Amino acid sequence: MTEARRDGVGIAMSAVRGPRRRAPGTVGRLAVLLCAVLLCGGCTGDGSEDAAGTPAPRQAAPDRAPSPSSSPAPSSRACEDCASVVVTGDLLVHPQLWEQAAADAAVTGKLPLDFEPLLAGQRPYLSAATLGICHLETPVADADGPFAGYPRFNVPPQIIGAAVDVGYDACTTASNHSLDWGPEGVERTLAALDAEGLEHTGSYAGALEAEEALILDRPEARVAVIEATYGLNGLVADQPWRVDLLDAPAMIAKATAARASGADIVVAALHAGDEYASSPNAQQTEVAHALADSGQVDFIYGHHTHSVLPIERYKGVWIVHGLGNGVTELSPVYEVNNEGLMVRARFSRDEAGAWSVSGLDWLPSLIVAGPYRWCSLAPDRPVGACSSPGHEAAVRERTRTVVESLGADDAGARQWDLSAEGAGG
Repeated sequence: MTEARRDGVGIAMSAVRGPRRRAPGTVGRLAVLLCAVLLCGGCTGDGSEDAAGTPAPRQAAPDRAPSPSSSPAPSSRACEDCASVVVTGDLLVHPQLWEQAAADAAVTGKLPLDFEPLLAGQRPYLSAATLGICHLETPVADADGPFAGYPRFNVPPQIIGAAVDVGYDACTTASNHSLDWGPEGVERTLAALDAEGLEHTGSYAGALEAEEALILDRPEARVAVIEATYGLNGLVADQPWRVDLLDAPAMIAKATAARASGADIVVAALHAGDEYASSPNAQQTEVAHALADSGQVDFIYGHHTHSVLPIERYKGVWIVHGLGNGVTELSPVYEVNNEGLMVRARFSRDEAGAWSVSGLDWLPSLIVAGPYRWCSLAPDRPVGACSSPGHEAAVRERTRTVVESLGADDAGARQWDLSAEGAGG
């Protein structure tokens, strides 16, 4: 049993979690009033801005008595790699994948659909982090359908349970497909996430929820997640708050408010870019750099392009411009569609209590068929475990070349080798 907290009120949610290497913490969602932030920024009523209008430094949130279900506040002592977040690309479920889930369910007995074997290879990596965050690209249907693939997705909700089983804690939901089945599809998807105990942000069932910052509360740290999409495939939301759209000032305001509500770390996700590209477009770069320049966001990553994009260290902030696909069907046309990245950001805290990314680990991944599986191409994996040695070598080299094209290697990003950590692959 986990408990979501909204405005300090506990809402019990049933959740079946897979094996974890860490004790689950309380997940907090703390309300923030964005209008106040947008109007006032860092100002206060006591004249704490200078004559030039520069906001005073952000003040720490006032001390609050912990509720019985709250996680203990992290120690103020300095620590190295004291929290970590794993992120992956789009969960893009096409008919081929739910056909595979039906075949796997016939073997495992988890009828009618079992997506866990598809995602199972991710489990050891998610277990080696404090938090795992997925991206649910599409709406989900009712358990018995009807299901639909491209161009208006309505996919089996069992993919959510599988994500929980392998170790995800939260999922972003703002994408160009968010409104494929209208507001009803959004609400159905969020209800399915709630039913499985998977936290979420990016699309909303109500205006008050849209004003809240998602804060994932763990004993190690309180991590806020904000996310937005470049568009909605030409559709118009029934309410302006239904889906977060890319807007740097609005995202910065939400990040600032999350810190005021107690977040130690703020992570931002951008659903944007040109499909199958190998470099970020102007919108991605401008928004990501604006978030980094604000000083309110500690780590930035992206998805949507269905291709791996570069990793950049910009003014001390790590930006993973594109993670490619988490899972998808195999494309016979675009090889990059079948590839992805899993990234772990490791966070440390200095003696003053300030958090920063102290290390960034990335690993290439590949979707294979017969059966459909997510497969790690990490350096400690045996050659030929996913595909032919020649194919794997080509994917590894293509991924490395793109990832390092903006200087990630020189800046300190490393390929993730679990065996070197004693975690096993």
